[in-house]
Amino acid sequence: MDLSTTLAEISALSIDERVRLVEAIWDSIAVEPGQPQLTAAQQRELERRLAAHVACPEEVVPWEEVKAQAIDRTRR
Repeated sequence: MDLSTTLAEISALSIDERVRLVEAIWDSIAVEPGQPQLTAAQQRELERRLAAHVACPEEVVPWEEVKAQAIDRTRR
């Protein structure tokens, strides 16, 4: 695989297509066995975020809203 050619082809996609591609790539990684181990800093951050959520479960933003806002920002 020629990474430069692949990246050029990806850059030619629309933003929506690239977002869908990233999601598909992430989904394919998530189902693979032998996930990489978290670093100590990543584990602490996850624990911090979980504790914040447990303390204030009403302070969440649905993924669909976060995604829509991110896509909207890229279109500006």
